[in-house]
Amino acid sequence: MVMKSVLSFGEILIRQQAVGSSFFEKGNNLSRLYPGGSEANVAVSLAQMGTKTSYYSAFPDNPLSAEIIALLHESNVDTSKVSKVGDRIGSYILLSANGLTKGEVIYDRKYSSFSQLRLEDIDYGSLLENVDWLHWTALTPALSKQMASLTEDLLKEASSRNITISVDLNYRSKLWQYGKQPLEIMPQLVEYCDVVMGNIWAANKMLGTSIDESLNRETEIQTYYEYAIKSAKEIFDKFHKTKHIANTYRFMDNPTHNLFYGTYHSREENSISQIFETNAVIDRIGSGDAFMAGFIHALKNTTDPREIIEIATGAGYQKLFVEGDFGNGKFK
Repeated sequence: MVMKSVLSFGEILIRQQAVGSSFFEKGNNLSRLYPGGSEANVAVSLAQMGTKTSYYSAFPDNPLSAEIIALLHESNVDTSKVSKVGDRIGSYILLSANGLTKGEVIYDRKYSSFSQLRLEDIDYGSLLENVDWLHWTALTPALSKQMASLTEDLLKEASSRNITISVDLNYRSKLWQYGKQPLEIMPQLVEYCDVVMGNIWAANKMLGTSIDESLNRETEIQTYYEYAIKSAKEIFDKFHKTKHIANTYRFMDNPTHNLFYGTYHSREENSISQIFETNAVIDRIGSGDAFMAGFIHALKNTTDPREIIEIATGAGYQKLFVEGDFGNGKFK
């Protein structure tokens, strides 16, 4: 009997980052490059946790693509379903050291292989073969109306096959540039989802749930927990297929600081993780993706609400100490 896998679907990206404090710092002639992208990050962490995982994106047929695919293989991610089309891999430029400050991010994703995919480029039957879980993020429908339509087709097909579907409500205002707001697109896509991850602010932006504008860094953790329960109830009331919701809370007071915790919600129970705090952050990029991977891994392996949120939050926290976008699969 063939063991089924989690399929993570989304755009492969290259992260470009200055070695020093600036790309144009005197004597600084090189930048660091890291493979990444939210969905690839989830796939890598999930596979390293021991969950069978495959990844789909579109790559140009060139040596750089081959090198990234080899790195994914080293992390036990199955890439046998990727498409080789188009001419370029999208990228983003991080104008800060390892994401340790609130530095500017510049996207360079137009005309990438993935963003140019058409409905006819994907054989959904082959793509979803031996898959029991599909993961996607709000980053894909943010790219264009074409990608929003492609995402909906994929979700319809996965749902018809009784595949569990999870979404990360990644909100990036700079990506929604084609005349549509998230509230016009995301609710109809989340209708297909069993699992929703994000935070109370992203849920407000994308799903229309309520938000208290007075909530801030100084707000007590218990108050945030109570508001997360309220937000989750609104999502459950709006989206009848949704069974599991998780929120991350990540606050930074200086470049190497992070306060990190999470909440989990089912229709019957709520739970909050232990509170993690560190002043030794190495790289915060991808910590939310590691949390998502931990959340999926936990849901596939336990029904204990406390254990679910501790695994997810632990995975997100451990990523803070790993350089690059990819996590290492640790959650303790």
